[in-house]
Amino acid sequence: MLKKIIEASIRQRLMVLIVTIMITVWGVQELKNTPLDALPDLSDVQVIIKTPFPGQAPKLVEDQITYPLSTAMLAVPGAKTVRGYSFFGDSYVYVIFEDGTDIYWARSRVLEYLNQVGSSLPQGVQPSLGPDASGVGWIYEYALVDRTGNLDLSQLKSLQDWYLKLELQSVPGVSEVATVGGMELSYQIVIEPDKLAIYKLDIAAIKDAISKSNSEAGGSVIEMAEAEYMVRAKGYRQTLDDFREIPLGITSPSGTPLLLKDVATVRKGPSSRRGIAELDGEGEVVGGIIVMRYGENALATIEAVKEKLEQLKAGLPEGVEIIPTYDRSQLIESSVENLFHKVLEEMFVVGLVCLLFLMHARSTLVAVITLPLAILIAFIVMNKMGVNANIMSLGGIAIAIGAVVDGAIVMIENMHKHLEHFEQDHNRRPNNKEHWKLVSEASVEVGPALFSSLLIITLSFMPVFALEAQEGRLFGPLAYTKTFTMAAAALLSITLVPVLMGFFIRGKIPKETSNPISRFLIALYKPSLTLVLKFPKMTLVVALITLMSAW
Repeated sequence: MLKKIIEASIRQRLMVLIVTIMITVWGVQELKNTPLDALPDLSDVQVIIKTPFPGQAPKLVEDQITYPLSTAMLAVPGAKTVRGYSFFGDSYVYVIFEDGTDIYWARSRVLEYLNQVGSSLPQGVQPSLGPDASGVGWIYEYALVDRTGNLDLSQLKSLQDWYLKLELQSVPGVSEVATVGGMELSYQIVIEPDKLAIYKLDIAAIKDAISKSNSEAGGSVIEMAEAEYMVRAKGYRQTLDDFREIPLGITSPSGTPLLLKDVATVRKGPSSRRGIAELDGEGEVVGGIIVMRYGENALATIEAVKEKLEQLKAGLPEGVEIIPTYDRSQLIESSVENLFHKVLEEMFVVGLVCLLFLMHARSTLVAVITLPLAILIAFIVMNKMGVNANIMSLGGIAIAIGAVVDGAIVMIENMHKHLEHFEQDHNRRPNNKEHWKLVSEASVEVGPALFSSLLIITLSFMPVFALEAQEGRLFGPLAYTKTFTMAAAALLSITLVPVLMGFFIRGKIPKETSNPISRFLIALYKPSLTLVLKFPKMTLVVALITLMSAW
């Protein structure tokens, strides 16, 4: 079967070259589109349920929110772990799913079970799902700073929440834009208990009066002079005085309506905060955290966020700056670029070693050409399988580079031998027809064995695929890319390599004995080879003892 493939490739050599060019173009395109990240995503498939329960103690949050949700989520299909956390005013439930679970299928199932348990939660409590992001989705962070001092923290937070955040959420690949730091201004009503007692009021009555007086209502339309006029009651309070004049529904002893200002102090102030954001010890700032959607291209998403921020800077007030505080693209670019350089250096060294031993530049090209082509084929398969380019996946390619050219080198050396024997037998160089016949004979002679050996090396990383959880997610990309690269090398050894040998290995081919490096190594190796062949049994015994001593 393999011999027939080799012979067919040589017969249809132009077609093989055309397919090679097409694969090269395809591979370059896939290389450009490959998602880049620094490390593989080691996080589990998880869905986060956040439930606010304002003002309540952690114990109450645990009993009334976290426990009912956690027990309900245990029945979600595919869920392997459910973790609940209760804080002051907030409940978090993490539902961890089995490896390989689709994140959006998991979210839909969690929503189904949330609907079932919703009736058992306290009135007014509304659980919500966290962003559709992984545990390492935090890719970018910035701070909003006013150098002029004209804007306070509440104004900066409004700028972040109602301008930057809304625009950044429209960037492809962004799952969430979280605001950190700053403060929210609120109308604060400080009730005087003594006055409530005098007028026989309670806090519930005050809250009801404020709620009814701070609303709008529609009243249909009125037709006048062939025109419609909308009727609406405008009741939203806009100023402190508006709130102070809210009637409480009773009259004072003097007969005048009792107003909110008579029993409470109305003022503006910051809402309660549980944390702050500070920049370089210079004081408080407002910040934004960009969380990437699950499975997106980290580098492309960060670049899109940066581009969007550049556009938004024009709409900021004078003196307000956006300062990056965390940018994962720097780590991605430096780590991936460093590994790319190492791969290129390794390819150069492999080509140089081939040239030193073969002493024929065009023969070296056969081996060197298979290197990038095998890597491009690996990138094609990587993209189709959703494996992104990171330190581990590129490391798998780096490991495979040395073995990729093994098959090509052996076939080249065998071709050199066939040409040498032909010239010795005929005292001339072969013509074109004889040359391609020699290529076929040399390739068929060692091609099947080389294919099998490369295939065995390809399968050497199969046990890595048995790793699970974080170990599997860490080493899986390395095993995949090494397997893809070696499989591509095995395929090229019986298709493209024979064709390239036919085109490149021509002219005067130096003999192996004419290479001083080869002569020196043969002189070193020959005595050892003669010795082990003279005493084969002793050699096997020594090898066995050495093997056993490893235990």
